[in-house]
Amino acid sequence: MERRFYTFLIFPGTHARSFKIQLPAYVIHLVLAFSLFGIIIFAAMMSSYARMLVKVSDYNSVRSQREALQTQTKSLQDYVDQTNAKMGSLESLAASVALTYGFGQARRPQFPHAFLSLATQSDATVETSYNALFSAFSMMRDTAAKPASAVASQGFLGSLSTGNSMMPAAWPVRGEITSGFGGRMDPFSGEGVRHAGIDISAAYGSPVEATADGIVLVAEPDGGYGREILIDHGNGFSTMYGHLSQIKVVVGQEVKRGQIIGAVGMTGKATGPHLHYEVRIHDAPVDPIKYLHG
Repeated sequence: MERRFYTFLIFPGTHARSFKIQLPAYVIHLVLAFSLFGIIIFAAMMSSYARMLVKVSDYNSVRSQREALQTQTKSLQDYVDQTNAKMGSLESLAASVALTYGFGQARRPQFPHAFLSLATQSDATVETSYNALFSAFSMMRDTAAKPASAVASQGFLGSLSTGNSMMPAAWPVRGEITSGFGGRMDPFSGEGVRHAGIDISAAYGSPVEATADGIVLVAEPDGGYGREILIDHGNGFSTMYGHLSQIKVVVGQEVKRGQIIGAVGMTGKATGPHLHYEVRIHDAPVDPIKYLHG
């Protein structure tokens, strides 16, 4: 079979000697095939690069919108926090007026559901549970027997007297107040939040005392506050103690002002050992500073 060749005549110049090159046909076909393949690859790369530029442009647009939404969300969150703080203050004021003039009915200590059935407890805790149940019943009976006029005559300002052992008028632990009540910067997120109580710095393991007589409603870990104790003092007042390293009371137990109920710690979301302390009126947090005496 006769092989086909392609002959190329090359003339370097007007007076120069010409020469020729013969190439087999398959070489020319390979060159053309590789050239076509290269053109296709280049076109695909340019198309991919163009799509990447479009995606980058879209990503920048989405990121700008996200940053704008984050700014709007933070503004709305700040507004909500301020509104919540105002609502809490209004609720506290309403509770104060109700207690002062006797418009509202004083809330009696809540009866712990954990003691509705002693049969579910072990023999080792039946006697302790019975004593706590009896103490809770006695406290409820005494509160119910008190005339409404006596509660109203005490008034809100009168309730701050240290002579009334059921009002939170004592320090839970001695130390420096490192964070006050109201708006503050969250140490973890760096965003503005509403602080429902105060933080009192103290050495790890320092004893924490009940600030008034009452009944323990909560004595267990609770999320960001770690080990927490909630005490109901009657007449709408309650106190909360958070970030404890130890809990030395049980639900339903009756406690007295000055009784050691736990120890300072840093459980939950805490940057160091301290006590988170709240005073609530009808479940609305109020500034504990005005209740601290001495």
